[in-house]
Amino acid sequence: MATVFSRIVSGEIPSYKVAEDDRFFAFLDINPRKPGHTLVIPKQETDYIFDLDPEQLGDLFCFAQRVARAIKEAIPCKRIGMGVLGLEVPHAHIHLIPMDSEGDMNLSRPACRIPADQMQSICRTIADKFE
Repeated sequence: MATVFSRIVSGEIPSYKVAEDDRFFAFLDINPRKPGHTLVIPKQETDYIFDLDPEQLGDLFCFAQRVARAIKEAIPCKRIGMGVLGLEVPHAHIHLIPMDSEGDMNLSRPACRIPADQMQSICRTIADKFE
């Protein structure tokens, strides 16, 4: 059975897509810790990020770097934090979170409530900065 992330990539489940190429996909987290919190995934369904072959893992991180640069340009913050946990969805993914303090990376914190129109605006702003 396809993971929720694979269903997002296929368009079966809607998302706030900020970037995509032939192998990777980036979209806003629907339970963000900060506005602009983005998930970066390989389109290939792989449960554990370190099971990706070395070339694909490197390319995933390069794609994530481009997404992080777009987020940094779009969202006022000191840095973009990166987290790899991988227990909540059995599909390799990277969290990119705009941060002003290390506490912003705490995924145990409650999610922000961001209205759909603001999520769409954030999505468009990041997507416009992606190169």
